[in-house]
Amino acid sequence: MSIDTNANVNAASAAARAAQTAARDSYGKLVAVLASRSRDVAGAEDALADAFAAALADWPRIGVPRTPDAWLLTVARRRMVDAARRRCREAEASQYLQWLADLEADCNADDGTAGIPDERLQLMFACAHPALERSVRAPLVLQAVLGFDAATIASAFLVAPSTMSQRLVRAKNKIREAGIALGVPERGQLPERLDAVLDAIYAVYSEGWSDPTGSDARRRNLADEGIWLGRLVVSLLPDEPEALGLLALMLHTHARCAARRTTDGVYVPLSEQDVALWDGATIDEAEALLSRASRAGRVGRYQLEAAVQSAHAVRRHGGASDWRAIVQLYDVLCSLSGSPVAALNRAVALAETAGAAAGLAALDALSHDARLAEYQPYWAVRAELSARIGAWQASSDAYRLAIGLEPDPAVRRFLQLRADAVVARDNTVG
Repeated sequence: MSIDTNANVNAASAAARAAQTAARDSYGKLVAVLASRSRDVAGAEDALADAFAAALADWPRIGVPRTPDAWLLTVARRRMVDAARRRCREAEASQYLQWLADLEADCNADDGTAGIPDERLQLMFACAHPALERSVRAPLVLQAVLGFDAATIASAFLVAPSTMSQRLVRAKNKIREAGIALGVPERGQLPERLDAVLDAIYAVYSEGWSDPTGSDARRRNLADEGIWLGRLVVSLLPDEPEALGLLALMLHTHARCAARRTTDGVYVPLSEQDVALWDGATIDEAEALLSRASRAGRVGRYQLEAAVQSAHAVRRHGGASDWRAIVQLYDVLCSLSGSPVAALNRAVALAETAGAAAGLAALDALSHDARLAEYQPYWAVRAELSARIGAWQASSDAYRLAIGLEPDPAVRRFLQLRADAVVARDNTVG
């Protein structure tokens, strides 16, 4: 390979890395700035996609700019100006003249050196506007703020990718057509939008949490991003109990990061984790946040889920998880949310207090819920509880389904070892 060819390959590689970093770190910030005037989230995403395509074409030739984000913002703004001009020709010009003037003013005023304002919180609240269908608000925040694709979002919310894609397109059209502004609403309007914002933040955190080794470049740092967004909302609403509860929940969970895998990458379930590896300072912060939330006297989903994690955290002081308290917490959570996942977790806790047969009976009551049919933890729990009562074939069948549904290789290996043990026990008994 010639020196010139090597240089071209290196330049292309450097450009790709810079573009990936910008996409991971600044996607939502750029979309928020682009959509702040136009209120056209889809148009902002399209313009930014064009800017990234231009970067991959131009940066290998001209070099990665000193401020990649500013370069991308400038190019995307020009794309939006071009799109606005086309609309002026194709439709009633008066609808777009002011928007076009504002966009051009933005382009002319920004020389690419100024800092880019962080308007992600404003974008999140716009995506959680009550004019939008409740079911699409959190998914829309995920796509607009962090650039998740529809298939990934659909998986997180247990719906078909085509259905999720259609919902997102309709929601973006609604924001544009209804003229929904990007901005933090008045305090009196906050509660009706807050649930969707918190749901979206937790979904962001969960996506990062599901990639504990950081091997997926797209998910890398998402858990930290979710915690950062949670802190941002708490700074805005320091006395809102559910915002405090969500941050406490994420911190409680994050405190166990170092215990989730052995140094060889072997998955370790919560019940078998070495509590010495838990981050005590992070747990203490979570406990303090949960205490602050409890003083408000308004119980919600995230406070309850954080309280469940608190009941597990007592193990770090030499105790056992408080399963009776956990069952009670899930009883309240199920009545509040109707969540099949909460009901599944309640069945796990019930098995610890009343026996595996009681846990299986609770699972049987959920068997009609189609949302759990392809949910790996449901089958893993059924497999474990079936093994506890000696139902070896039922356990083996459930493990087979769980293994097939699990994308994480480390968890698959863990489940396979459990399944092999069941088969060996069945053969011994037989």
